[in-house]
Formats: sequence, structure tokens, C-alpha cells
Amino acid sequence: MASARSHDGPGPLRRTGRTLGHALRSPFTGTARGIRKATHAHGAGESGLGKLIELHAVNGAGDVMITVALASTVFFSVPTDQARGRVALYLAVTMAPFIVLAPVIGPLLDRLPHGRRAAMAGSMLARALLALTMSGAVATGGLELYPAALGVLVCSKAYGVVRSAVVPRLLPPRFSLVKANSRVTLAGLLATGAAAPIGAGLQTIGPPWPLYGASAIFVGGAILAFTLPPKVDSAKGERKARLVHPHDEGTVRPEPLRKEPLRTEPLRKDATPGTRRKSRFGARNGEKRPGLRSVGPSVLHGLQANAAHRALSGFLIFFLAFLLREQPLSGQSAAISLGIVGVAAGAGNALGTAVGSWLRARGPEIIIASVLGLALGVAVLAAAFFSTVMVAALAAMAGFTQALSKLSLDAMIQRDVPEEVRTSAFARSETLLQMAWVVGGAIGISLPLNGVLGMAVAAGILALGAAASVRGLLGAARRGSPHPRVA
Repeated sequence: MASARSHDGPGPLRRTGRTLGHALRSPFTGTARGIRKATHAHGAGESGLGKLIELHAVNGAGDVMITVALASTVFFSVPTDQARGRVALYLAVTMAPFIVLAPVIGPLLDRLPHGRRAAMAGSMLARALLALTMSGAVATGGLELYPAALGVLVCSKAYGVVRSAVVPRLLPPRFSLVKANSRVTLAGLLATGAAAPIGAGLQTIGPPWPLYGASAIFVGGAILAFTLPPKVDSAKGERKARLVHPHDEGTVRPEPLRKEPLRTEPLRKDATPGTRRKSRFGARNGEKRPGLRSVGPSVLHGLQANAAHRALSGFLIFFLAFLLREQPLSGQSAAISLGIVGVAAGAGNALGTAVGSWLRARGPEIIIASVLGLALGVAVLAAAFFSTVMVAALAAMAGFTQALSKLSLDAMIQRDVPEEVRTSAFARSETLLQMAWVVGGAIGISLPLNGVLGMAVAAGILALGAAASVRGLLGAARRGSPHPRVA
């Protein structure tokens, strides 16, 4: 009897321990199951898109950790004049080389179609190592911080280019590309919003701690990259794309690849010595014939409009960061002013992503032209009636229109560019958009801290984009999509 009581005695304790352990684990496991259910819904789990959504969330969380550490060192830790000099040095040391490197990223990754998972994992591991390298210099703001920051920037953009090329290969059945990109982008935004306060909390422990957190996150992302389906690395049927002027040949149908070398027509007797004749395929002797003659005028004009949005984004980030630190919004501190603008931009971006998914890319040319005009109108109003409300409204509108315009551009690439060359078009377009962001940022850091002048420059950036693209977009919308036939 005593033996039975001694055997039964620990039972309640074990049950209590299991119950307590389950209660402690439940919030985390329940959250994880909820996230997995959301990312894998509507066939995204079976196609592999769900894993890419999770990977992009990890990427966003790691990047924002590094941003918090750099912002605290380069921007917030010193007086305004000195901070402006530091940020100018940051732009010169990191952004200027990036302008040179950016055109290389797309074509280089385009040559590695069989290693996309390895490329994404490599960009994660490289940023993990660079974050550890920066952790030793972030407290002092030494010059060695800037080459490491350049490396992080290049790796981040390289990941973005590869991710854009991967999405079309992971589309579930009856799943539009604009909807897939909406989910991926929204996951990145949510992860960024969740990781930013964590990074700020780690910053209170010490300047290196956000970088330690970023390093751990990127190591996890490198492992997650290899869980993507093997079809991500398949390059079956893919060909290269190049961007051309809309007045050039407008067909988007790739010519069939031939194994035999290109032949050139013989020179006429009256031809000038040394003249090379074009073959019927449009290539000169000794030159490599492109697989795609054009991405079409719609895509090119959409890219021009998106470049204006991206340049506006870079401009507002740098210009408002210094303007609001020196001249906070009425009745608010500098930190609160920056927080208001940041939250407005993030909310606008999230709303634009949600609206883009809901619209399902109906009339993307009309959408791009409309949101560009809408952003231009708000920028003009912000310049004419500069105030707290107008600055927040412009930040929100910039986030909204950039997200919606980019999703519409993705839809046009899906519609007008054949699948065989679509990944190449994504890589090259993303590289050009990142360069536009760099140019906008350079304008923002060099401009005097005058609110009305800054808003006028923002309106000017959008006006240039509208002048270059709106007429062509509306004309393409009237003509309708070419619906190219793949050879």
C-alpha cells in the first residue's frame, strides 16, 4: 500500500510540470503555427512559396537590426552638423561604390541560375560575418565600419535580385505574380516592424548587441535558404533579357536558340572596308545575339515610373532624417517626429501591398500612371502648405504608391515578358531601381535643410518620372497588352 502511494505521489508533480511547460511553450508554438498557416495558405506551402515568404521575413529582420546599429552610431550619437558629415561620408564610402557595383549584380547573378539557393544563403552568411566585423567598430564609428557597411548593402541587394528571380518559379496554381510578391513583401514589412523594437532594446544593452542579433538571424536565414525546393535552381528554358528604348523593335518574342554559329551576310562590292553587316537575327559578327530583343514599351515605361518612386524614397529617408532632427514637427521631439514619419511610411507601404493584392493587377499601366500622379499631387501640396500633417501625408503616400507601383510593374513583367526570360528581366529591373534609390539619397543628403525646398524637390523628382513615363503608359493601356507567343 505504501509502495502504491509512493508510486502515485510523483504523478501529480509530473502532470503539473508538463502543464506548466505546455503553458510556457504555448504562446511561442501557437504563434509559430499561426505564422506557418498564414505563409503556407492557398497552395503556397506545396509550391515552396511559403518557405520563400519566411526567408524574406528573416531577411527583413536581420537588415533592420543592422540599420538600428548603424543609425545609432552614424546619426543619433553625435550633434547634427557632425552627423550630417558622417552620413555624407557613409554615402560616399558605401553608396558611390554601390553605383558602380549595382549594374554588375544583376548580370552576374543571371549567369548563376543553377545556384540561386546557394546565392541567397551566401548573401545571408556574408552579412552574418560582416555584422560581427562591424560590432567591433560600431561603438567608435571608425572608418573600418564603412567598407563592412558597403558589403552588407551589396549582399542585401544581391539577395533582393535573386529573390525577385525566384518568385516566378514558386507560384502556386492560379496564383498571380502580383499576389505572390504582395505576400512576400508584406512578410518582410511585418518582420521589420517586429524586429525594430527588439533591435532598439538590444541597443540599450550596448552598441554591438543589435549586430550580434543580426548575425544570429542571418545564420538562420542561410540554413532556411537551402530548404527551398530544388526547382529554384532549375534554369530550364531560361534566356537573357535586355532593356531597350521603346522606339526600338517592340516584339518580346524570343527567337529559338540555335546551336550553329551565327552567319553574316557577305559584304557588297560597294561596301566600305571593315563594315560589318547585321545578320537576319540582328547580331553583328563576333557579337553574342541576345535572347530577347526587347521587354516592351509598357515594362520600360513602368520601370521609369518606379525609378521615380524609388528615388523619392531615398530622398525622403535622408532629407527628412536631418530636417526633423533639426526642425522637429510642431510640439514633438526629434525622435517622435522621425517615428511619426516612419510609421506613416510603413503603414502606407503595407496598405499599398494589400491593395495591390486585392486589385490583382487590373490595368497595371493605369495603376502606375494614377499613383504617380497621386504622389505628385501630394508632393505639390506639401511644398505649398508645408506642415506636420502634409509631411506625414507625403511619407504615407510615398510608401503606398511605391508598393502599389512596384507590384504593378511585376504584373507587367509577368504578362509581357515570356517565362523563359522573365527571371533575367526581374534581376535587371531590380538593379536599376536600387540605383535610383541611391541617386535620390544623394540628393537628400546634399540639399539645404529647408522644408519647402525639400518638398519642391520631391515634387520635381516625381514630375520628371511622370514626364518620362505617363504618356507611354497611357498609350500602352489603350493599345492593350501584346500577349506575346513564346517560341
